[in-house]
Parts: sequence; C-alpha cells; structure tokens
Amino acid sequence: MSAIRSLCVYCGSSMGRDPADAAAAAAVGRMLAANGVRLVYGGGAVGLMGVVADAVMDAGGEVLGVIPKGLFSNEVGHTGITELIEVRSMHERKQRMADEADAFLALPGGLGTLEELAEITTWAQLGIHAKPVGVLDLGGFWQPLLEFLDGAVEAGFLKPANRELIVRITDVDDVLAALGHHHPPTVPPLLTADET
Repeated sequence: MSAIRSLCVYCGSSMGRDPADAAAAAAVGRMLAANGVRLVYGGGAVGLMGVVADAVMDAGGEVLGVIPKGLFSNEVGHTGITELIEVRSMHERKQRMADEADAFLALPGGLGTLEELAEITTWAQLGIHAKPVGVLDLGGFWQPLLEFLDGAVEAGFLKPANRELIVRITDVDDVLAALGHHHPPTVPPLLTADET
C-alpha cells in the first residue's frame, strides 16, 4: 500500500491527438483504484480529465472533483464521481485540490495543466508544501519543459535543488513508488530576487 492516499492529477480538458495519451490517463485511473488511492482533480467530465476520472470510478475507486461554480457549463462538471465540490474561484479550486492531495502528477495538457504544474512546484520551492510533484512523461511530452528547466539552472535562474522538485516518471506502474520515494526539501533554499 502506498503512503500516498490521494493523488492530484493535472491534465487536459481535451483528448489530444495521440490515443496513447487517453490510454495512459485510463491506466493511471485504474492504477489508482487498484492501490486504494483517491483521485483529486479538476472535476471535469471531458478530455483526459474525464478519462482518468471514469477509469477510477469504473475500477471501483474514489474520485474528488473540484470545479469553480459558474465557470463551466453544467454538462462539463462530472456528475458520475464520488464527490464534486463547487468552489467560488480558480484560486480556491487550486488551493482545495492542493489541500486534499498527498502528491501531484501532471499528464499531458495545455496552458491550464502547465500553469497548475508550475504553481504547485513554485509552492514547493517557497516551502508552502513539501509534497512530491511529478510528470508522467510518456512519449516525451514533457521533455521540452524539462529541458527548459535544465536551461534555467544553467542560466542561473533556478537552483539545482529546486529543479529536482519535479520528478520525471516514464511508466504508469512506477507513479506511486516514484512519488512516494521523492522527498522534496522541507525547507527550500532561500530565493534571491532573480529567481522568482
């Protein structure tokens, strides 16, 4: 049994062009249910968000969705999950998801997924939380971002210790072990003005 009881998954509200992305999202959902780990996610019924949530539910798992009230149409909110919480804003949504999760995983997605991954990692850098953060890098989707971060270290804009806050995972079966054994620093190095 994993020490991770709830995993927050960030992913696209679109399906993407590669069917492998939806297959990976479904595999993550089945893996979470099989290990008794609750999915925490953005509450959508469409795209990869819907795929991962449906897979958890179909396999008998538990899903908590958090969605901003009035931002999306009722059809987009997933009504077939264990619990769907409506909050007042995107900020409240992200805070609630962070509070409810023991770790964070990004699957493929667009600007929203990137923003959530960047923000939760920045929170770790600032010491707001000490929970592991990972990307499921199947097919090299996250490679450009990881290379950018490596370049930011080389350019002196990111400390190597903070670069290590994001763990790269290349196999769905390794997700819980990789995140469960990834211990970000509880007290990160102090930031300088040029690192924020």
